[in-house]
Amino acid sequence: MRAYMEIDGVRIAYDTDGQGQPLLLLHGWGGSAKSFLPVYQTFSQWFRVIAVDLPGFGESDQPPAVWGVGEYAECVYKFLKALGIERTHVIGHSFGGKVTIWLAAHHPEMVDKITLVNAAGVKPKRPLQYYVKVYTFKACKRMYRWGLLGPRSDERLQRLYARFGSKDYQDAGPMRNIMVRVVNQHLESLMPRIQSPTLLIWGENDTATPVRDGKVMERLIPDAGLVVLKDAGHFSYLDQLGSFNKIVKHFYTGSS
Repeated sequence: MRAYMEIDGVRIAYDTDGQGQPLLLLHGWGGSAKSFLPVYQTFSQWFRVIAVDLPGFGESDQPPAVWGVGEYAECVYKFLKALGIERTHVIGHSFGGKVTIWLAAHHPEMVDKITLVNAAGVKPKRPLQYYVKVYTFKACKRMYRWGLLGPRSDERLQRLYARFGSKDYQDAGPMRNIMVRVVNQHLESLMPRIQSPTLLIWGENDTATPVRDGKVMERLIPDAGLVVLKDAGHFSYLDQLGSFNKIVKHFYTGSS
C-alpha cells in the first residue's frame, strides 16, 4: 500500500505491507522503494515491511537544503517515530546502507538486526588519475564561474559535467550538491558503535563498493558477519535473489 507522510515539511512516500515485527528497507542512490520490490513482496509474508522513497528519490520531496548522511538518517528516525515504531530490523543497500550505519550508531535503541547490502561508507581507494580528474574539474568550474572559459551558459556548463563528471554526477541534476556531500562522508569511525547484530551481504563482482569494503565493515562492526555471493555485482540482492532471501530470512527468523 502506498502512503505519504510529512516530516519537517518534506513529503515522504512509502510502501507498507504485512504484519508482525517491522522491517525497514532503504534503497540505494538513484533508486526508490520499487528497487526492493522482490524483497518487499517476499518478506511481507513474515514482517510488517516498510519501503521508503528517501527524500529526493521516487515520489518523495527533494531535501530543502544540502543534506548529508546524518540529515537523511535523522529524517528516517523521525519517520519511524511518526509511524509509532519503537524498534525495527533494517535492510540497507548501498547509500541506504550508509544511512543505516548512521542510524544504528546514533539511535541503537531503534535498530534491531541490520543487513547491509553492498553498503557504502568505507573510504574508497582511488588511483592518482581519479584525483587529477576531480581537481581539474573543480578548477574548471571555478574558471567557468569567473567567466574565464567564455560566456557562461547552461550548454557550456553541461559540457564540463559531461567531460569530467561521473555518470552518477551527471545524472544527479538538482541533487548534485547533496551527492557530493554524501559521497565524501566516510563512516568508519561510526562502525564500532553499532550494537546491532549485522549481516553483510556482498556481490563478489561489485566494482562500486568492492568486497574489500565489506571486509572492512566486518572488522570494525563488533557483531558482524560477511557473506559474499558468487556471480553477483552491486545489486547482489537482485542478482542472487533466491540466495539473498534465504540467508536474510534465516538471519532475522532463525528458520530457512
